[in-house]
Amino acid sequence: MKRRQTTSIVASTCLVLSLAASSFVLHRTDQLRPQATLDEVLFLGSPKVIKRASLGYDGLMACIYWTRAVQYFGYRHSRFAASYNLLAPLLEITTHLDPHLVVAYEFGSSFLAPKPPHGAGQPERAIELMNYGIQNNPADWKLYYDLGFVYYMELNDYKNAAETFERGSRIPNAHPFLKILAAQMAQHAGEYETARMLWSATYQTTQDKQIKKNAVEHLRALRVDEDVVHLQQAVTRFGERTGRLPASMPELMTAEGFAGLPADPDGHPYKLTPEGRVEVRVPDDFPFATRGLPPGYTPQPKFHSDQP
Repeated sequence: MKRRQTTSIVASTCLVLSLAASSFVLHRTDQLRPQATLDEVLFLGSPKVIKRASLGYDGLMACIYWTRAVQYFGYRHSRFAASYNLLAPLLEITTHLDPHLVVAYEFGSSFLAPKPPHGAGQPERAIELMNYGIQNNPADWKLYYDLGFVYYMELNDYKNAAETFERGSRIPNAHPFLKILAAQMAQHAGEYETARMLWSATYQTTQDKQIKKNAVEHLRALRVDEDVVHLQQAVTRFGERTGRLPASMPELMTAEGFAGLPADPDGHPYKLTPEGRVEVRVPDDFPFATRGLPPGYTPQPKFHSDQP
């Protein structure tokens, strides 16, 4: 019994001394930091090596590295730094030590993705970090939300943003707004069939009247966007055949072999400008349309009671 107590005391003493030594080293590093360039080299840059060296204290080491990542970002951000070379490695070490430390993914992506001085300007590394987070925390819909915004805000990649938001919307208890974001991104990407499917699903699955109205307006806008795209293609074909722009919509329709005039969801015929632009007659009726609006037009949203 005495031998076991002695062993426990020795082990505890060693642990305390080790923690004290680590604290002293970190403190000295902070003291030297103002004289350093802050683009220090990580003495141990491999997550696997650090995980083995943690001797089972993975969670504790993850918290330490997460703290260092926050301090590193905060210090450089406060000085409007042009580079954050150690940020991605610190975050990768943190999340490999504790793959379920969700806060490191949520805030880490917002540290990595924006351009300097607001962030590291590394959206690709942010995407890698978020995908690792989703892989290890597949039931957390907020990670899909954060990843989708990296695609949207930093890369203008509407297609991947739409796919990410849509995947997140299928997670149990996910916020309904993810479906709306997915549909909006698909519409921006020109994926009209996908956007129509997502807006229809949003309309059918929500009980919120305002969201239903919003879905109806987007479905109407999708119809306009598609119509205008097809009509502008017809204008292009007319010009290639004749060497000029069509004088009117009836002339264009006759050339395309159609008897009637194409109309928007409210029954108003589309108009053709002298410059060959196809536009809706009443833009305010389609505040979410991305095509067919007069140059410089600012939409004024209003809702209809139509069903999709």
